Order: sequence, then C-alpha cells, then structure tokens
Amino acid sequence: MANPKYKTSHSKTRRRRANINLELPSLTTCPSCKQPKRTHHVCMECGKYKGKTILKSEESSEN
Repeated sequence: MANPKYKTSHSKTRRRRANINLELPSLTTCPSCKQPKRTHHVCMECGKYKGKTILKSEESSEN
C-alpha cells in the first residue's frame, strides 16, 4: 500500500477541513397555519403537505 512521502502540514489539513461544517436546516412558513416548517416536509402543526392533509391532528379527532 502506498504511503505519503511527506507529512501533511497543519495549514494544508485545516484548509481542507474548512468546508466541513454543520448546517442548519432551511425553514419556510406553512401556507395554511403560518408556522415554521422544514422544506419538503409535512407540517407538524397542521399535518398538511402541498395543501393536502397527510397527518390527522389530535384536536380534530377529539371533537
């Protein structure tokens, strides 16, 4: 197996790792209930996705 000929310097290593970071998920507002939700996900407040009810809310099932 091949081995590196020279030691990788700290600056070279840190420059390479400079773009490895955590990103916050992008959020949008739900068009029906105006609560923040992740893009391309079902709204956890009202249970809708693209105008259709996917998850039934607990409030509507109790009444």
